[in-house]
Amino acid sequence: GCVLVVSVIEQLAQWHNSTVKAAMERLCDYIPEKHNSLCLCIISFSIDREMNADVVCHSLRLCKQDPGQPLCHLYSPPKKEKPSSGLSQALAHARPKHQIRSKSFMGFSSVCAFPLLANLCEKIKYVLRNKLPFEDFDGDKFSTFPTLRGYHWRGRDCDDKNTTVYPGRRPDNWDAKSDSNCNGIWGVDPKDGIPYEEKFCKGADSKGVVLLGDSAGAHFHIPPEWMTVTQMSAKSFANLPVAFSDELDWPQFSEITGFLNSTIGGWTDSLYLRLRKRNRCNHRDLQNISQNGGSSGNLLSLIKSLARNQLLDNPAIVIYATIGNDVCNGERDTLAHMTTPKEMFSNVVQALRYLDSHLPNGSHVILTGLVDGRFLWDNLHDRYHPLGQLNKDVTYSQLYSFLDCLQVSPCSGWLTPNETLRNLTSERALQLSNVLKEIARSEKFVNFDIFYMDFPLRQTAEEWRKMGGEPWQLIEPVDGFHPSQIAAALGTGITWQKALHEWPQVLGKENPFNDQIEAVFKDQGGH
Repeated sequence: GCVLVVSVIEQLAQWHNSTVKAAMERLCDYIPEKHNSLCLCIISFSIDREMNADVVCHSLRLCKQDPGQPLCHLYSPPKKEKPSSGLSQALAHARPKHQIRSKSFMGFSSVCAFPLLANLCEKIKYVLRNKLPFEDFDGDKFSTFPTLRGYHWRGRDCDDKNTTVYPGRRPDNWDAKSDSNCNGIWGVDPKDGIPYEEKFCKGADSKGVVLLGDSAGAHFHIPPEWMTVTQMSAKSFANLPVAFSDELDWPQFSEITGFLNSTIGGWTDSLYLRLRKRNRCNHRDLQNISQNGGSSGNLLSLIKSLARNQLLDNPAIVIYATIGNDVCNGERDTLAHMTTPKEMFSNVVQALRYLDSHLPNGSHVILTGLVDGRFLWDNLHDRYHPLGQLNKDVTYSQLYSFLDCLQVSPCSGWLTPNETLRNLTSERALQLSNVLKEIARSEKFVNFDIFYMDFPLRQTAEEWRKMGGEPWQLIEPVDGFHPSQIAAALGTGITWQKALHEWPQVLGKENPFNDQIEAVFKDQGGH
């Protein structure tokens, strides 16, 4: 965190030809007023422009070197010194200047200590623990508030004081008097006395979409303009409060449950939007039950936040997609910490049994295979990261090495120059995908049928090339790891076509009354 902030401050000073102090003040001016308490800390220390961020942060003792561990650095060591000892010598020179000040920065690593951020931190801790909406007055797991696991993650509640009213339920008495399932269709047609829900949605094979996934499914994204000083302005940080209260995830633009027009580049196309277009009665019936770091193991607790009543609700299409974390970890001996095929089988079957006891009959489950993450290194390692674009001094290879040294790499097995290790990681990923394929082939459940599909990375890249794009644009620029907005949108089309041709029963039939629904309820269709 320190290296990131100091890098941005130093580059701001360079780009605007200002002092470091002026650059700090500029950065603080950019951050929304309610969330700039951190600046009280940042602005209190001095930085020498000739010292890179590694030297500054180590000298301030905000970064440390544990005994027996390597000295981690993002930037190349100072050129004036010998490469083997350059950073150590620079630190020895810098520390006397900063060691007195360093005592005042103990709170830097805990932004929740700031009074203005304490309340937000408590809310975020709650949703991280429970993965349920923070504001849900009736306890039905749906909310009228967008972030903090609210309706960005699940269909918007239309009555948060009534636990029997929520998206996805079968209509109560055909919703003649009120909208019990929040799809905006209710009341009685005065021409014939038939409830609109009965007229338009009876026999329409309505169903919701649920994602059980990881940070890729939640759509993790750090805006590159947060650290690209040539593009930076107050507008760059306008989305900071939303981003943090959604855990740096953007499910409202995601591949499976996206429903809003993307504001982070690319465009939004999702399985939910296509199901809604196919049958307008499916309006708001979505749940994104994903978490950063989600794997087949921790999904067993996450799945308990599913909101589906077997007796009262419509069937659902459940996408099970933990595409990387069963082989990805930040451990030095990464192979030893990967999920084994036996563990994968056990975890997934347990999850499916839980779903069988909670999903209404007639539901469907699609198991998605793991990605081949060699795509990341192959397409990014020699490109410049947003932090390195101004001075051409930070490549993705350097970023990956820095994160690996800190033992916080999102994937030590793939984000490495070690080709053998990358191949072994992909080999294990293929083994786990084959487990999923076998489960789909051999396991049977009462309330849903089950299908398997490979993660469509190769087809996505081919489609993007046809459109004139480059493969690296399919990867999130800041973390160099997650699928980008473009990749998510293209992946939706590929998944939809596969389902349409191979499993048409999953998607349900097209509702012939869609146009009439839009005509009658055009003012009640907002998400």
